[in-house]
Amino acid sequence: MTLHNAAYWKQKSAELSLPAQAFVNGKFVPALGGRVLPIMNPASAAVLTHVADCQKEDIDLAVQAARQAFESGVWSGKSPRERGQCLVALAALIERDKEEFALLETLNVGKPIAESLLFDLPEAIKTYAWYGEAIDKIYDEIAPTGANALATVTREPLGVIAAVVPWNYPLLMASWKIAPALVAGNCIVVKPSELTPLSVLKLASLMEEAGIPPGVFNVVPGTGPEAGQALGLHPDVDCLTFTGSTATGKRFMEYSGQSNLKRVWLECGGKSPHIVFDDCPDLDKAALAAAVGITSNQGEVCIAGSRLYVQSGIYEQFMEKLSACIQAIRPGDPLDPETTMGAIVDERQMNKVLDYIESGQAQGARLRLGGQRTRVDTGGYYIEPTVFDCDSEALSIVSDEIFGPVLAVLRFDTEEQVIAYANDSIYGLGAGLWTSNLGRAHRVSRKLRAGLVWVNCFFDSDITVPFGGVKQSGSGRDKSLHALDKYTDLKTSWFNLEP
Repeated sequence: MTLHNAAYWKQKSAELSLPAQAFVNGKFVPALGGRVLPIMNPASAAVLTHVADCQKEDIDLAVQAARQAFESGVWSGKSPRERGQCLVALAALIERDKEEFALLETLNVGKPIAESLLFDLPEAIKTYAWYGEAIDKIYDEIAPTGANALATVTREPLGVIAAVVPWNYPLLMASWKIAPALVAGNCIVVKPSELTPLSVLKLASLMEEAGIPPGVFNVVPGTGPEAGQALGLHPDVDCLTFTGSTATGKRFMEYSGQSNLKRVWLECGGKSPHIVFDDCPDLDKAALAAAVGITSNQGEVCIAGSRLYVQSGIYEQFMEKLSACIQAIRPGDPLDPETTMGAIVDERQMNKVLDYIESGQAQGARLRLGGQRTRVDTGGYYIEPTVFDCDSEALSIVSDEIFGPVLAVLRFDTEEQVIAYANDSIYGLGAGLWTSNLGRAHRVSRKLRAGLVWVNCFFDSDITVPFGGVKQSGSGRDKSLHALDKYTDLKTSWFNLEP
């Protein structure tokens, strides 16, 4: 695909109509209390627009609309093929409007337009199309019984699903939850991040055209302490699915216990180890993967390879290659198609990252590259890609999820040593390793405590494979057919066939 130039995107952004209201029962509506949230452009700190700031009463209306739609059977009563056709139609509509979606992602998140248009949008489109095409290929079961009985095992939708989604991939990660939940026959209430609600609100505007009835899909922008908590505590929400911080995920589990024991599925924090053995088949490729693994989406990625372990014998050679790759990645105007790294999502997150950079130096890590705020004249929130040489696992930049372009690099000597280092974390989302030894590749990947392991690559994936973690990185899986397990119940029906 040929990308338009920066002038095109700037003109397009000036003409863009920005959504501003909640979407409840098939209509865009203001928050009942009239409150609004300012939505910022991280690249300039300018206010893009104001959107509805939903409170408990707004959540009640949205959940009620979803419940009524579910109980009426207007969606759950459709055949799987009919629901799937609506999702395929939705995918086509997103494809039609992909430039507008990409621009909303870039303006709202600060990510490069090339990344929004060439990764986020194609992956979101694929998600709706894939689930839409898959759902009528899934069969129920007949259990093996004696001749006097028939036992069936059928999947049924749970009912009302609440999806609380993050700010780093607002459309894509929402889609990973929306598509399987909807196609399984549920109705859904989505709370986007208060920082980045625009693309999910734009998605709502396509629902009627895709054939999805009112009340089936609802969007309630708002803050975590207000809208998020109200969904977590709501007695008529059957399941809550969340992507975000581990601390917030724990709160949602508490809300479940305090209310109706709704199911809670969590995709939380990560501190992914990225391991380069001295028999790495291609050091140049590994160095580039390590650079991309910490700078993609400004490092605001739950699976970012933020802990890099390099075997001692190749450490300096590898670090020279890595430094060259990192130095070629400079923050720039997100609307410029040549930009490969944009702005941090807001001032609070930028300051958090800068605080970690300062604490890393104070604790004795050696700053090899970066470490500074940059492009200050734009007013935006930009940080240079930052690399530390570290001698201790105890440093906060090694143990904590920073969610920014900060890479902690450590040496290791043996396979056993690096496995222990990699697993010494409260998180278990992603991990990667580079080796030419097939036995080592299998052996180490099995011993790493992570939901995703990459061998001789990093970040590679597809909608066909599960995404999720272990330990305090969460539970359940997004993507693949396994995601349907989160949004369906198994019902056993036993039929006595004796006369």
